[in-house]
Amino acid sequence: MFSLTQQLVVLLRRPISPADRQRAAQHLLDWLGCSVLGVRSNAGEKFLSLLQSLATDGPCTVLAHDAVDWQSALWVNAAIGNIEEMDDVHRTSVLHPGPVVIPAAIAAAQRLAASPQQLLDSIVIGYEAMIRIGQSLGPDHYRFYHNTATCGSFGSAAAVASLLGLTDEQFVWALGNAGSRTGGLWQMRHEVVDSKQFHTVDAALTGSLVAYAAESGVRGPAAILEGPQGLFAATSPEAVGERVLAPEADWLMWQCSFKPWPACRHVHATIDACQRLVVRRPLSDIQRIEVRTYRDALVFCDRSQPQNTLQAKFSLQHAVAVCLLHGAPQLSHFNEGCFQDPIIDRLRGQVQVTECEAFQRAYPNHFGASVTLTFADGSSTSEEVSDAWGDPENPLSGEELTDKANTLMRAAGVPEAQRQQLINATLALPDANSLDPWLQQWPTSTGAFE
Repeated sequence: MFSLTQQLVVLLRRPISPADRQRAAQHLLDWLGCSVLGVRSNAGEKFLSLLQSLATDGPCTVLAHDAVDWQSALWVNAAIGNIEEMDDVHRTSVLHPGPVVIPAAIAAAQRLAASPQQLLDSIVIGYEAMIRIGQSLGPDHYRFYHNTATCGSFGSAAAVASLLGLTDEQFVWALGNAGSRTGGLWQMRHEVVDSKQFHTVDAALTGSLVAYAAESGVRGPAAILEGPQGLFAATSPEAVGERVLAPEADWLMWQCSFKPWPACRHVHATIDACQRLVVRRPLSDIQRIEVRTYRDALVFCDRSQPQNTLQAKFSLQHAVAVCLLHGAPQLSHFNEGCFQDPIIDRLRGQVQVTECEAFQRAYPNHFGASVTLTFADGSSTSEEVSDAWGDPENPLSGEELTDKANTLMRAAGVPEAQRQQLINATLALPDANSLDPWLQQWPTSTGAFE
């Protein structure tokens, strides 16, 4: 009887097409845009400062820093991709693959002098492992565990195992040991801390280490998922193991969503509903604002009085107020000057958030929300969306995805010529002969930013 992990490795050996590699390049571009801006943040500076005492010279590229050893590169590159809350997301697994899988794959690809095609293939495979295990976990897991952290080590292990060319047995060992060390508790949401960045760092580093260890013969448990003291038994008794092996026509990367707005994904459907509203009267006429959405959006984002930028990004009330006052939300709308604005504060106070049974039934296959404005004269207007912008049913176009990356890099201070060169080089990776010309376009010192 083969374990779930053994059968998963067989699925990870499927052919990867040129279209799949092009999709991987888009996710790589999306991660770069988020990371270039993330490394310029206060949180990014903290992880950069670690390099001063930990790093040694090496072959691996770090944003805003000189080349260092592969582990130090992971410390920064895996920490910065989710800081701005614009990283890619997979809905039914409720996790963000890019910030974990991509830094691990890049570090290993540089260490092993891999080709661009091998890098892209490893990203496809890492996403697949991470998502398949994530979608098998039940909602009981997500109540306490950060799925990006608990499943991320599987994704990074699979990506690095692919680049190393591990045998099936070694691949199983890597995944088994990744699962034996996984973790990431949600308690961080209740305090002003940087643990979310550390979660992605630890997942990327753990997965990488167990893959290298497996190459050296370090064995791992094959039944780490379904075993009597495995991941499911310990962290998710409601898990459905069959979902690890669910048949799919395409690689699950194609089911991932790109985030257009600089806020938690649970806020995006509400933002989209606000964008559809047509309000032809002063905002002072609004008497009540009602947001109806699914339960997890309330659990994570019912926050009427955000006290910092991160809390503003996790506030349904703040997102609604920003949209009504400014239209499409921009990066600056979640900064201190905006979330302390008295007009924004007044609008936030009018927002009531409630769970909607229909949206809850559709979740997590669909992230939906409605927004209703009721005016002083008793009239009202309402809009709803079933799928947030950027989801597969409502996708960003290639041009919109490129515009997002360009906007984030511009906000970080990357000069226009360098932005265009980096974007073009990233999207050209499926047909490139070497990673070096692409890596040479990275802004790898503070002097590369305006």
